[in-house]
Amino acid sequence: MSKTLVQPIGQKRLTNVAVVRLKKHGMRFEIACYKNKVLSWRSGVEKDLDEVLQSHTVYTNVSKGVLAKSKDLMKAFETDDQTKICLEILDKGELQVAGKEREMQFASQFRDIATIVMQRTINPETQRPYTISMIERLMHEIHFAVDPNSNSKKQALEVIRELQKHFPIKRAPMRLRFTVTEQNVSSLLEKLNAWNASINSRDESASQISVVCEIEPGFYRDCEALVRNLQGRVEVLAYSVHAEGDTQVDDYDDHEDIPSRSEPDSVVQLTERMQKQTLTSKKEGTEEEVKQNKCSTCNVVVGDAKQYREHFKSDWHKHNLKRKTRQLPPLSAEECMADMDLDDMRSDLKDYSF
Repeated sequence: MSKTLVQPIGQKRLTNVAVVRLKKHGMRFEIACYKNKVLSWRSGVEKDLDEVLQSHTVYTNVSKGVLAKSKDLMKAFETDDQTKICLEILDKGELQVAGKEREMQFASQFRDIATIVMQRTINPETQRPYTISMIERLMHEIHFAVDPNSNSKKQALEVIRELQKHFPIKRAPMRLRFTVTEQNVSSLLEKLNAWNASINSRDESASQISVVCEIEPGFYRDCEALVRNLQGRVEVLAYSVHAEGDTQVDDYDDHEDIPSRSEPDSVVQLTERMQKQTLTSKKEGTEEEVKQNKCSTCNVVVGDAKQYREHFKSDWHKHNLKRKTRQLPPLSAEECMADMDLDDMRSDLKDYSF
């Protein structure tokens, strides 16, 4: 006697999805989204909800396809409108990250931390920054592990302190402009000399004297207190100054002095080896500059294929991509950096005041 195979029809199984979960009133609700779209939605890059949600349906278990009951939705959200509930879960819920996505996030954050380290440090002998590939290699040598729950800038500062224990590297100086009265300028110069600041220029106008100098970032809070006592003001011209004259304006949220360290005897040999690696990488880049690639979003020629790929991961490209979705013209790298950092700089500078 033949038996009929009964197939379950009450479940809709969804695989290869990004699940966003929200617990409310003791109940768990989930929605099924496309991979790599949730973060784009939350950052404002993606505007189309249909490109984010695989279905406008609320589940209690996405992997098993178990739908949420209407009475539970009414109790938790006071509505049974699936789209509105999906929007709330999408904005407030916790993204369940798969293994490969987690690896991609770690790699991306590792790259962001290395970029911040590169922007804020220099080789003490050449007064120039190391390449991003060299910074990443040094981070691997000290066995640095990314903490996904910690801020990238905070981790970058910890990496700098750790690198200083083993390699010839130091924080790039800040460029500041002090404006004080004529009778207080001697006190200002005396203090700057005590901090080993490098004075670039000094201008006199009426009873005000302006002094531009480069100083270790760890002294910034002391500078704020000094000009307050001298009834003057201080302006940040650049957060990172390099020997070639390039300045990197970036968020500055570290107020602690860099701990002093004793360099090992092999520091000179290590520096020479690292400089040779830098020259080799520059030569390789020169040979590959023949083939140029242009980014239509940023309206700029990026260079070889490797630089072209790195450009697409940069904050500059991502910011211009957001502007493109709003039908705004692209910004240059300097304009983009200033636009992105304006709000953060204001909030950071507020923290310096007592």
